[in-house]
Order: sequence, then C-alpha cells, then structure tokens
Amino acid sequence: MKQDIIIYHGSQQIVEEPKYGVGKTYNDYGQGFYCTESKELAKEWACPVKKDGYANKYVLHADGLNVMHLTQGKFNILNWLAILLQNRKFDINNNVGAQAREYLLTHFLPDVTGVDVIIGYRADDSYFSFAEDFVNNTISVRDLNVAMQLGTLGEQIVLLSPQAFEQIEFVEYEIADYIEYYYKRAQRDQQARTDYQQRKKDLAMLRDDLFVLDIIREDMKNDDPRLQSHIFE
Repeated sequence: MKQDIIIYHGSQQIVEEPKYGVGKTYNDYGQGFYCTESKELAKEWACPVKKDGYANKYVLHADGLNVMHLTQGKFNILNWLAILLQNRKFDINNNVGAQAREYLLTHFLPDVTGVDVIIGYRADDSYFSFAEDFVNNTISVRDLNVAMQLGTLGEQIVLLSPQAFEQIEFVEYEIADYIEYYYKRAQRDQQARTDYQQRKKDLAMLRDDLFVLDIIREDMKNDDPRLQSHIFE
C-alpha cells in the first residue's frame, strides 16, 4: 500500500474528524470508518435517500500501518465472506446454509488481531444478496467471484484501529447532489442484479461448479488446490 493515499467517505454529514469507536458494529467489517479511493462512489454512498450528501476527502498516511487486503495475496473470496458472516445478519433459509455459516467461520475466518486497515469488497444492496445466495447453496463459488465484479462497485478501505485514526487527515468536502447520485447508486445496483441473473442462467448448465455444500462434504480448507482452482481461474 502506498504511504499516502487519497480516500473519500460518503456521508450525509461533513466529517472533519473521524472518531475511533463510533459507528455500527454490524457493518461489513465491524465498527470502523468506511472509505473508498473513488470520489464518484463516495458520492453515491452519500445519497442513500433523496437528500444531498457529502464526499469527505482525506489523506491516509499509511506508513507503518498493518493493512489486510482481502482481494490480494493469500486471501480469497471466502475469507471476505467469513468476515461478512461474522458481522452481518444473513437470511439463512435452509439447513445447508446453517452448516455453511459455521463451516466458513471455522475454516475461513482470517485473524484480524492487530490489523489497522482492511481493504475489500463492499457488500452493498444486491452484492449482499449474492453472498447470501452462496451461503444458501444457490450459486457456486465461481458465480460469487463473478458477481462481486458486476457493477464496478470497487473496494472499500476501512480504518479499524486507533493508530489508523491518528493517521488520517481531512482535506475538504464536495456536495453530492442527490438528483444525480441517488439515481446513479440505484442504477449501479440494478445493473449488477440484471447482469447477475443473466450470469446465473449462463452457468446453470455447468456441472463442474463448486458449491458450498461440496466444500463442506469434501472438508476443503483455505489452501485446498481444488478450491483454489475455482477461485482463481
């Protein structure tokens, strides 16, 4: 990670001084300060309702911070999903889903002890439903991987530790006009759902896909080559 990066926080408020220990505990990565490197995405996130919001701009001085990047290196989509399962409430609608939740938490949950910043997918709106579908054995791990790329949602950068909060510096803010960005947000989500439904139809005939029930039955762990071949193909 670069020593200094420009990040944005979309909000209904101007946030000049992000505070540690403030915020919802049931967000994707737990309690933290959620940002993105994309000003446009921040403006969309700032307009969840028909009211103008703000894209707050910061410099994050990342030198010396312990950064966990969930879409790079040794991590994969199931590590991200396990963190999501730990923090968000899923609609589990069958016994397989209940077993999947426990299995993923046991075998794929990364240790975030000492992590200052997490970078990973944002499970916003339709994207969260994709994750639920996988846990409920409706879609394969290949489907899930593809689904998280739809709609170009990008990644979020989440400050977790007191040290991270000490190394963020407010620069300025821009107003996010809801007339533009409320509808852009809705359009992005709808496009992802449309692409996802088409993708599900395209993959329905593939018999070699790997579903969460297969992962449980075969007792696959994080470094299992059978799993890796589906995740990184």
